[in-house]
Amino acid sequence: MSGYPALRPRILIADDEPLLRAELRAALSQIWPEAELVAEAADGFEALRLARELAPDVAFLDIRMPGLSGLELARTFGMRTHVVFVTAYHEHAVAAFDEGAVDYVLKPADPIRLARCVARLRERLRQPPPDLTRLMARLQQKAAAPAWIQASIGQTIHFIDLSEVVYFTAEAKYTRVVTDRLEAHIRTPLKELADTLDDAGFWQIHRSHVVAVKRIAAASRDGDGALWLALRGHDARLPVSQRYQHRFKGM
Repeated sequence: MSGYPALRPRILIADDEPLLRAELRAALSQIWPEAELVAEAADGFEALRLARELAPDVAFLDIRMPGLSGLELARTFGMRTHVVFVTAYHEHAVAAFDEGAVDYVLKPADPIRLARCVARLRERLRQPPPDLTRLMARLQQKAAAPAWIQASIGQTIHFIDLSEVVYFTAEAKYTRVVTDRLEAHIRTPLKELADTLDDAGFWQIHRSHVVAVKRIAAASRDGDGALWLALRGHDARLPVSQRYQHRFKGM
């Protein structure tokens, strides 16, 4: 960075969801009009190239995106760029914030929360960014899967422990979260979510379904040869696509 404070801070946004990038861009233009959005990236490798080329003062990084994750990307910044993590997984962001990362924004970005974040950024731009190298290395070891998620029912946000989830189902641009006591929605695409859940006891069984392995009661074929799962303690029956039938050998 060329000096402190930056009179016209240069911002990079990295997130693989175009709608969320657009929402964040629009909100920042209203809340922080003196800042300049110099680039947007749809994956971690593109963000790394742009960061090296443009040396932004501030980077809003999705923690989970293709290529390099936000955590991996932040490790490359050293003390060159202030970082704000954009995430659906509250615990990773809070850990980073508590240990010295600039801030975090939960998806979808709340304007009031974002305004507080920008106020802190204005103050922190008066000094060099913290060196995130060691912190990011520690966080990466913890980031294999979230312990809980935030999901919406109407205007209410519910905090759901992953151990309570029976299955996830893709619905348009949302993912439906099904537990024994409620059904809610998150904006993280199922494909992205599935990549984080193998180590948490979940299997993807279909492009539209991810199920908790401990809730699988039985797998059986119907008269047409299609494979279906019956769930323990739940009435839903879930289809298993050909791609994932290797999980159920002998069927």
